Amino acid sequence: MSFFMENILTIVCFFPLLGVVLIVLWPRREGQEDAVRWIANIVAFSGFLISLPLITLFNDPQYIEADSGMRFVIRANWIDAIGAQYSFGVDGISMLLILLTTLMGFIAILSSWSAITERVREYYCYFLLLQVGMLGVFMALDFFLFYVFWEVMLVPMYFIIGVWGGPRKLYAAIKFFLYTLAGSVLLLLGILALYFYQHSVTGVWSFDILVMQQLDIPVDLQWWIFLALFLGFAIKVPMFPFHTWLPDAHVEAPTAGSVILAAILLKMGTYGFVRLSLPILPQASMTFLNFLLVLCVIGIIYGALVAMMQQDMKKLVAYSSVSHLGFCMLGVFVATPLALEGGILQMINHGISTGALFLIVGIIYERRHTRMIADFGGLSQNMPVFAVVFLIMTLSSIGMPTLNGFIGEYMVLQGVFADPVYRLWAVFGAVGIVLGAAYMLWFYQRVMFGPLDNPENQSLPDLNLREVATFVPLIILAFWIGLYPNTFLDYLHDPVNQIVERVRPGEFSPLPAQVVVRE
Repeated sequence: MSFFMENILTIVCFFPLLGVVLIVLWPRREGQEDAVRWIANIVAFSGFLISLPLITLFNDPQYIEADSGMRFVIRANWIDAIGAQYSFGVDGISMLLILLTTLMGFIAILSSWSAITERVREYYCYFLLLQVGMLGVFMALDFFLFYVFWEVMLVPMYFIIGVWGGPRKLYAAIKFFLYTLAGSVLLLLGILALYFYQHSVTGVWSFDILVMQQLDIPVDLQWWIFLALFLGFAIKVPMFPFHTWLPDAHVEAPTAGSVILAAILLKMGTYGFVRLSLPILPQASMTFLNFLLVLCVIGIIYGALVAMMQQDMKKLVAYSSVSHLGFCMLGVFVATPLALEGGILQMINHGISTGALFLIVGIIYERRHTRMIADFGGLSQNMPVFAVVFLIMTLSSIGMPTLNGFIGEYMVLQGVFADPVYRLWAVFGAVGIVLGAAYMLWFYQRVMFGPLDNPENQSLPDLNLREVATFVPLIILAFWIGLYPNTFLDYLHDPVNQIVERVRPGEFSPLPAQVVVRE
């Protein structure tokens, strides 16, 4: 048990590779597709179970590094010639994102059972490799290792879109690849600038993120590094005006690809801002704040307005992501304690609600092979369970009280309003919430209500047991966060306080400290 806990991050990160090995070695005979599906689902579910001790033992003193406060830290020499280390560790922010990744990875794989019928073996291998890349990004404490996982994630997603996607899959896959690769190159230049500056100060070649967070970098150098990192992360979020790859990728990707893209991959960009840009480059972050807030507000309102005009369900949900992630970034960039914490919580909320909405669209598409809203109406009459699930996740997305979206949006608005200089931005954020309610309720009303007059819709079956199983954990989380968010917020107080004190020292009272019982 002690060996497992001392190496839990390594085990959680690379456990999906076990599934890849088993699938590759499984006999290649006709009719083995179901066996491959079972292997992928069992490995993905086991990966989620293995990640649960991260939350149950998070406050155990023996797993807390005294100097940094990071948990379950693993360090080993890797590439001595350049000073790169195999270095893993988590705080409350990354721990919640890791658990979201293992859960949504399993749900996405489970949702693929009947949707993927060709090249099944390759599909699940790519999906499990994608899981490794995403988990590594949230665990890495070495910038070089972070970048390796950042790039590892790119290739499996390219093939998932390009091989199993829709009619314009190659266009969408290449666009996704080129956009992300362009951002990655600029990100690499920013990493190298930090690497050489850190050596000039300490005399040690190192990519250690925790050391870089303590550097006092000259403001003029911060600006250039911030711009390089900003482009890398903003393309991944994506923020306006770098968002144009996202609707194409979502529309052409298979359902599970859209789910994991919305729920996890987009969070890698927001996580990069929280973990790297703000604490390492605090003065530059505040210097560019007004510019960043303008982009956030344009993204919020533009994404919502474009979503209102969509006739394709997937495009509507995709543009809603642009709007919602602009709202997350509004809280992150303002960097008051409550706004930053609300922005991080809203990242989790977006993964839950938008991931569920893509599952909902996928279920309809599997039955009718169309995503046009005009082709539907009155589905609640013959799909009542589906109607209830759809309603819950719609209300979650628009921020209805008692559901997860409300508490995140409220915290961001209150946190932005706490700084008198930026109160106007809270008003723009509120406008985005109203527009979000408009297009989501219109979407639900058009699909679920009205006469069931299309013969092709009259015989559609309701959710089966497997499909219900994909929604149950998401519905539980939506109500859990909405009714008692402290379960999750308690893990965010300490890292948020550290970031705010780094970015805006002494300006705001810290959030309640997390209580750690020491022996």
